[in-house]
Amino acid sequence: MKTRNLGKELSVSALGLGCMGLDFGYAHKLSKEDGVTLIRQAVDRGVTFFDTAEIYGPFSNEEMVGEALRPVRDQVVIATKFGFDIDPDTREVRGISSRPENIRAIVDRSLTRLGIETIDLLYQHRVDPNVPIEDVAGVVKELIAEGKVKAFGLSEPSARTLRRAHAVQPVAAIQNEYSLWWRAPETNGIMDACDELGIGFVPYSPLGKGFLTGAIGKDSQLDSSDFRASTPRFQPEALAKNEAFVDLLKQVAAEKEATPAQIALAWLLAKRPYIVPIPGTTKLHRLEENIASVDVALTAEELERINNGAAQIEVAGDRYAPAQMAMVGQDTPEKASA
Repeated sequence: MKTRNLGKELSVSALGLGCMGLDFGYAHKLSKEDGVTLIRQAVDRGVTFFDTAEIYGPFSNEEMVGEALRPVRDQVVIATKFGFDIDPDTREVRGISSRPENIRAIVDRSLTRLGIETIDLLYQHRVDPNVPIEDVAGVVKELIAEGKVKAFGLSEPSARTLRRAHAVQPVAAIQNEYSLWWRAPETNGIMDACDELGIGFVPYSPLGKGFLTGAIGKDSQLDSSDFRASTPRFQPEALAKNEAFVDLLKQVAAEKEATPAQIALAWLLAKRPYIVPIPGTTKLHRLEENIASVDVALTAEELERINNGAAQIEVAGDRYAPAQMAMVGQDTPEKASA
C-alpha cells in the first residue's frame, strides 16, 4: 500500500484501521479471537497503522490489538490514547484526567497490555480543561526521552491548544473527526495549523460512523447498546435529511465504478498528502473495500463537484450528544510562569 507521513517521526500506510469498533461502542462486537484475525488480515493487505485506546473496553481493545500485532511488531505503527480517569480494577470511567501522574500510570499499563516497549503514537484522547496543555506536552516529552513513547498526538483540541502543545513538544498528528458531513477542521484553524506546522491529520469516523456507506437510513433501527442510538445526527428525522450526502456519493461512485464508502475516503485522501483516515469495520469484505479506496483517483472536476454538492446540503443534528460535545475543542488554562 502507498504510505504517508505523520509529522517527522512516522511513516504509515495511507489508510489505517480504527480498532475501537471491534469490541466497543457498537452492538455487534467481535470475540478476541475474531478481532485478532481481522487485524492480521489487515496487515496481510498492507495496513501498517492501527489505532486503539485504553478506554475502548475499557482495556480489552488494547489487549486484542497487542496480541494481533505481536508477531509483526517491527512492521507496524501502533497508536493509543490517554486522557480519562479509569479505575484499573473496576474499569469504571470516572471522568477526564490528564494529570501528569495519571498519564504516566496509563502509559505503563498500556505498554503492558499491548506487550510493547514503545508506543509509536500517544494521543491525548480529550483535552483536560483543568491541566495546562504545556504540562501534558511536557510529560509526553519526558516519556519520549525515556523511550516509552515515539511521537505525540492530540485528539479534538482547539487550534490554540494545538499550537501551545506543539511549542513544548512537536505534535506528530491530530486525530479529529473529519468527513464529508463534518468539515469543521477546514474552517476552525486545525487544518491551517497542520499545514503550517507539518502535523499529520488522522480523521476518525471518516465514513460518518458508517452513515456515508449508505448502509444506514431513516428506517434503520439501532440497538440501544450502539452509541449512535443516542446521537442527534442518527435520529430518524436527521437521517432522512442527511441522506442527501449519500445520494451525492452514490452519483459519483456509479460513474467511477466504486462504492460510496470508497468515494468518501478518496475525497479525504485527496484533501492533503498528510491525511490518513482510519475507518473501522468488523467485516473482511468492508476492510477490503476500504483499502481499495487508496487507488480511487478523483479528478479536480470530481472533487469540485463533491465539494460544491456537499456545501449545498445543510447537516441535520449534532455529531454528539451534549455531554460528548462538551469535551471537544476545549482550551486549557495558561501555564503559570515561573
